[in-house]
Amino acid sequence: MMRGIFFGVAIWLAALALPASGAAAELIMFEEAGCPWCAAWNRDIAAIYPKTTEGKRAPLRRVDLHAPWPADLPELEPVHYTPTFVLIDNGREIGRILGYPGEDFFWGLLGELIGRLEPIAAPQAAGGSGQ
Repeated sequence: MMRGIFFGVAIWLAALALPASGAAAELIMFEEAGCPWCAAWNRDIAAIYPKTTEGKRAPLRRVDLHAPWPADLPELEPVHYTPTFVLIDNGREIGRILGYPGEDFFWGLLGELIGRLEPIAAPQAAGGSGQ
């Protein structure tokens, strides 16, 4: 019985530590048909991105540069070049990567942007001092 209660409390605390579904960070990729640098990013990164720590922290969202501007991004500065990667968190722009500088540079630049995000709090164990 106590084990079930402890397990329930632990699940509840873990859920509190997760960002709300609408409040999660996301990486928006502005792209357009025929963009060779978009194609290179798709070839080099697209398949692995969702499996990475960065992809889990900031899932990818694709936006066609020539489509109507997304209604949920009214405060975002205009984008003029593809690909442009915009990291947002809680609707606020954290930073951008203009273009695709190649796989090695992309991960480094993205790492810098991800580092600007607020850390996700780790759940605390219920009761006890951890010793």
